[in-house]
Amino acid sequence: MNRALAGTLAVVLVFALGACGGADPGAGEGGEDTAARGTIGFSAMTLKNPFFKIIADTMTAEAERHGFDVVVTDAERDVNRQSQQVDNFLASGVAAIVLNPVDRIAIGPAVRRANEAGVPVFTSDLQAVAEGVEIAGHVGTDNYQGGLLAGEAMIEALGEAGGQVLVLHFKQANSCVLRVDGFRHAIGEYNRDRTEGRIEIVAELEGGGLRDEGYRAMADGIQAYPDLAGVFAINDPSALGARTALEQAGRADQVKIVGFDGELAGKQAIRDGKIYADPIQYPDRMGVMTVRNIVSYLDGEDFERVHLIPTALYRQADAEQDPALD
Repeated sequence: MNRALAGTLAVVLVFALGACGGADPGAGEGGEDTAARGTIGFSAMTLKNPFFKIIADTMTAEAERHGFDVVVTDAERDVNRQSQQVDNFLASGVAAIVLNPVDRIAIGPAVRRANEAGVPVFTSDLQAVAEGVEIAGHVGTDNYQGGLLAGEAMIEALGEAGGQVLVLHFKQANSCVLRVDGFRHAIGEYNRDRTEGRIEIVAELEGGGLRDEGYRAMADGIQAYPDLAGVFAINDPSALGARTALEQAGRADQVKIVGFDGELAGKQAIRDGKIYADPIQYPDRMGVMTVRNIVSYLDGEDFERVHLIPTALYRQADAEQDPALD
């Protein structure tokens, strides 16, 4: 670490300590430092999605163990709101900022303002890919690998017959772009040299990553593509919305759904046979590791700047043995 960066971090840390009243150092159980070190600002894409709520809760609990408070805000899928939240964090003198970027590119100016203020920005689950910004660290899912698994699951679900498949997308999120890229690659490899039983991706519709928007997109898809055999939804809320639309249209038995996430409602739907399978993510690990990376950064220690957690394919047999569903 160069002297200029070390100096900047020292200023940030001193400010954070001052903002918290300069509590005396101490040690808690297991030798954990319980001295108040400052505040971490976390702007979640949307707390309507339980996935982001788990990240927020685990981040808050882990931060407390290291002497930090966490202020959690909900951007409500509005990049302008999220940008304002970043500005509010900067004005309050936070030690670090964590984002689930609402828009992987449009969040760039807000991140640059934090960079200029010398406050490190970390991303969790969703990445920021705007040019000219510095992200101190990222913890997320290996979304491309998860997309490959989703493709494998769709191939299993449809069998030798193949058929038409619809994608419920959320293109604002880089993670979802990678999932769909992986899914398309798996389907493309399956179709290679096949003349029969091919799987045709007929369209990508905007599902919004939420249950109600997934429902509306699926209802439109049923009308536009009456011969659908499968749906890949980029997360569980949109998959559950798609299932409701298919049930109301009397098509639930004809169309297989592959979701993504592995949140509790999604796992239950897999157990009930309403969703075929999910590549599952680990939001609790993301929250914990993000905080540990922040601590390492502020302490001048090395850490893995980009850490991607592989997914695992979760089918009905897994759900039937899952103690979380008992």
